[in-house]
Amino acid sequence: MLNFSEESADRADDLLLEQPFTADCLALLRALVESTAAKEGLGDDRLGEFVLAVDEIACNAVEHAGGSGHLVLRRLDGALECLITDEGPGFTPELPETPPDLDSTGGRGLWLARLLTDRLTIAAGAAGAAVTLLVHLP
Repeated sequence: MLNFSEESADRADDLLLEQPFTADCLALLRALVESTAAKEGLGDDRLGEFVLAVDEIACNAVEHAGGSGHLVLRRLDGALECLITDEGPGFTPELPETPPDLDSTGGRGLWLARLLTDRLTIAAGAAGAAVTLLVHLP
């Protein structure tokens, strides 16, 4: 399984939430991310956007990577960083610059998550992917 960058891996004391997930607990995952991010000071519109972005990536892990994933949420220097990993077949880590065509079968979740966060990065290998979402706190 892929991990956080060295910088964030060294900061275990900033761990806010760690949660494995499947399709059956996506609603619980959203609620946990929302309450944790709210406690850290993320408010109103940005809170909803962050939760939606996290949900899009978690749903991708469930749909395209074998039905499960793992989420880690940390606070880093005035920001929240969420890492979602899976052990799926991997994919080409390209972020769409424009919304996919209406008849496209994929890419909309990544495009949306990219729009709703301050940074989105993807690391993908032959066995798994790691998507990191970052949003700055006010």
